[in-house]
Amino acid sequence: MELAHDPTLYNPDLAPVPIERRTWGIYNYAALWVAMSVCIPTYMLASGLIAGGMSWWQAIGTILLGNLIVLVPMLLNAHAGTKYGIPFPVFVRASFGVKGANLPAILRALVACGWFGIQTWIGGQAIYSMLQILWPDAANSPVVMWTCFFAFWLVNMAVIWRGIETIKFLEGVGAPFMLGVGLLLLWWITGKAGGLGPVLSTPSKFATTADFMKFFIPSLTGMVGFWATVALNIPDFTRYAKSQRAQAIGQAMGLPFAMTLYSFIGVAVTSASVVLFGEAVWDPVKLLGRFHEPVVASIALIALLIATLNTNVAANVVSPSNDFSNLNPRLISFRTGGLITGVVGICMMPWKLMGDYSAYITGWLVGYSGLLGPVAGVMIADYFIVRRLTLRVPDLYERDGVYEYTNGFNYRAIAALALGIAVALIGLAVPGLRWLYDYAWFVGFFTAAALYVILMRTAATITLEARA
Repeated sequence: MELAHDPTLYNPDLAPVPIERRTWGIYNYAALWVAMSVCIPTYMLASGLIAGGMSWWQAIGTILLGNLIVLVPMLLNAHAGTKYGIPFPVFVRASFGVKGANLPAILRALVACGWFGIQTWIGGQAIYSMLQILWPDAANSPVVMWTCFFAFWLVNMAVIWRGIETIKFLEGVGAPFMLGVGLLLLWWITGKAGGLGPVLSTPSKFATTADFMKFFIPSLTGMVGFWATVALNIPDFTRYAKSQRAQAIGQAMGLPFAMTLYSFIGVAVTSASVVLFGEAVWDPVKLLGRFHEPVVASIALIALLIATLNTNVAANVVSPSNDFSNLNPRLISFRTGGLITGVVGICMMPWKLMGDYSAYITGWLVGYSGLLGPVAGVMIADYFIVRRLTLRVPDLYERDGVYEYTNGFNYRAIAALALGIAVALIGLAVPGLRWLYDYAWFVGFFTAAALYVILMRTAATITLEARA
């Protein structure tokens, strides 16, 4: 029986996934996280912490803790995707309204566009570095550099044009290969630096606990913010799960393990760069360019390209493609949404976002976590506290249903979101409240969740309808 729907809220890409198409198992989700985690920005997380003054074990501990924290909202939001087969922009209609859902969806999409641009820029730089190593005369031109960037952009667009099953294949095949290459790079460069002993002996640069905490707190928020994007749109993937057990175990196995292992590779390799060059080189593309060994550098850069492609299409294109489609399902398909993502990602000038480790971690990661934490707070509070895991799926695709609220907007959710963002980001404007910004994701999450529950409990009829 076909689902009844309003054409302004429905297209086949946004429809619930039927049971027979829910084929992703434990390995698929573990492989998804390995493939998404094994990428240059993950490497840069760890190396950025080393460059900021942490010792290797402080950096690894910070990253592991951040990923264990973000795994919690990840699994909570994943539940509805598996239970009902719906993507993120449809799921969020339950809390924000069938039209109001466009607000958090676009917030998520714009962050994803920024990430898409960053990953594409990194991929283009990797190609350019390979040319510099293999064919120096052809690479000494800005035109060639931009050509590499747009060539990698086209590869990303081609993959998303082929659809979700191509992404599933890429993650499944690429994950074990990428881990192997990362370990090979670790063995090679630490050998040049005299082994792991000298590499991991560099102490922390922080003289006191207070100095360490001043850097640790925003860094931890940045680690949570790194996957705060996918913590929202994880239903885009778990809607294909065979069971709740498959997605939960697969994610719990894949995310903390892959992030910690590949971050350790970043830590060790960056520490090796200090031994070899007297400074922390946190960008692996630039680091590989310092070695005049074409074979090794080329293999490593090709591996980084594959890793970047895997992460980009899965983490940064699937969600905004659905989010942009949600704006006008009749005109914007999943493919069209992917093309929009590609164009917006270029317009956000990723080459400026990647200026240095400080701008990357405390600027980009912490900043957008203050936007997405409140969205997660509202979604989780709505599904688990207000609705108690019960959704009316037909009403998610209809006007004048349970999720119509006021002309399609739930102003209680919007108010909670606005306050959560304001509290999380006020530290940017008020120096005395800087600590709120340092905790941006946490502050925004709990502020928005608490206010949303309070406001919804004053709306007795809506709450009762949702539980009926």
